[in-house]
Amino acid sequence: MPNLIAIVGRPNVGKSALFNRIVKKRIAIVHDQPGVTRDRVSVEAEWHGRPFTLVDTGGIGLLRGEKSTDVILRAAVEQVDIAIEAANVIILVVNVQEGIVPLDREVAQRLRQSGKPILIAVNKVDNFNAEKDLVDFAQLGFDQLIPVSAIHGNGIEDLMDTAMALLPPPAPDEVPVPGDAPTPEPPEPAAGAEPAVTDSHKLTPRKFPLKIAIVGRPNVGKSSIINALTHSQRVIVSPIPGTTRDAIDVPFEVETEGVRQKYILIDTAGMRKTRRVDDTVEFFSVQRAEESIIRSDITVLVIDAEAGITEQDKKIADTIVEHRRACIIVLNKWDLFDAKVREAREEEIEKRNQKVRTEGQSKELTTLSEFGSWVQEKLFFLDYAPVIFTSAKTGFHLDRLLEAVRYVAAQLQQKIPTSILNRTLRDAMEHRQPVSEAGHHLKFYYATQVRLAPPTFLLFVNRDELFSDQYKKFLSGEMRKAFGYEGCPIVLAPKARPKSIEPVRKPKPAHGKSAHGRPARKFGKPGKFPGKFPGVTPGKRRAKKPTRSQGAPRGSNRAKGRR
Repeated sequence: MPNLIAIVGRPNVGKSALFNRIVKKRIAIVHDQPGVTRDRVSVEAEWHGRPFTLVDTGGIGLLRGEKSTDVILRAAVEQVDIAIEAANVIILVVNVQEGIVPLDREVAQRLRQSGKPILIAVNKVDNFNAEKDLVDFAQLGFDQLIPVSAIHGNGIEDLMDTAMALLPPPAPDEVPVPGDAPTPEPPEPAAGAEPAVTDSHKLTPRKFPLKIAIVGRPNVGKSSIINALTHSQRVIVSPIPGTTRDAIDVPFEVETEGVRQKYILIDTAGMRKTRRVDDTVEFFSVQRAEESIIRSDITVLVIDAEAGITEQDKKIADTIVEHRRACIIVLNKWDLFDAKVREAREEEIEKRNQKVRTEGQSKELTTLSEFGSWVQEKLFFLDYAPVIFTSAKTGFHLDRLLEAVRYVAAQLQQKIPTSILNRTLRDAMEHRQPVSEAGHHLKFYYATQVRLAPPTFLLFVNRDELFSDQYKKFLSGEMRKAFGYEGCPIVLAPKARPKSIEPVRKPKPAHGKSAHGRPARKFGKPGKFPGKFPGVTPGKRRAKKPTRSQGAPRGSNRAKGRR
């Protein structure tokens, strides 16, 4: 990594807070508990248009020659040594409120032997009285002392200007050209929200490195898979559950058929049940893991083959479906069952050769395809995701995992022609109409693709309320038969077409008003009912003519006049 700036120091001096302040994001977990950061947390940032890589490290909590039985503490110190060796500039963080302690002298001694440019960031200088104690840190043997406050943001400008001046000058090909900066991706619509007809940039394949989040329960082998893929000890691996706390971005490149592809592997903390999370550090770790799912392009769900599919695995899978992320299911630690599966396979072949009758007996799973079908049956709401059986310890089928990543990534980038899309959906709707209690018939007008990742399609129909979840799943299945989309969620957004022609029949006017909403014209004498019949008072019906039995005069009307 060129232009790398590493932040080091003893535990609990504010390294992670300074890291977040510089990149202006909440990436590293900040807590009062010492030793929260363990791995190297790196991020690509820029300062006044110049790019660089910033690395946060765990605290150095061991003196030289001191031995510890804590596996995680020793591994954290090794990660710090790797960061010091790779850095171009090192920022040593100290605490002005506690002064110089023996661990500060130990860290300064380590840095002095590296021969790298060193800056001392005296943290927690929140008032003028604390600036008087800056002189004491000159005993560490470094010239440049810069007072900062990571919480309030004081002194960050001077610190970064000095650090950027110490970096090697940029190469001619690294000088940024106006207009070459990648355009940030637009925010995605929330789950359940209706996608609008968007601009063409959402249908353009992205050129950024693909982000792959590795998620799962604690101690299922997520960090081991990343180390096996990168062929390095990039992240700390231990048998202790909950070793990983931060979400760690690991750049990764692989060459396939002469084409070099770039990825970013995101190692995440294990996600336990919510009711079992009783620590604030674990709470923020799980929160970072969920945020990694949201910002990823493809999510790899790692399941322990020894424990099988648990309830928590289903909850994590449901989180992936809720955020509409492409997914690959990985059953890790398959080396523990490889020998047993082979024995069961040989026994099954022998039974078939001997023609042993097995009616009424449960069928044993003996092939990977049968195990894959069983996994998709258990995770029925994620049955479109491919299933890969791997072993991070032996490297079994890790190449197939990379092939699955490339295949799903290619599925995410495909643009369906509008004519073929409309023909497929029209045939599917004619073959099966949605269920309607009122007996309504669904009319399909038009469909178009409005987003590539996740594949989102806008459907114009006459009634959008007819689209139930079951009918959407049916249409998604028909689209998968036609276009693939293995491992990708399909988002269907029905939209009722607005009526552009007013109906011929107009509603009856209200009492006392005309069809246009104006008061009706009055007829007859004033004070009488302003209706059609003059002389009739409101609320009274017209009097009927008396019949002959009631005393009506005999004869015709002409006779009445003569009388």
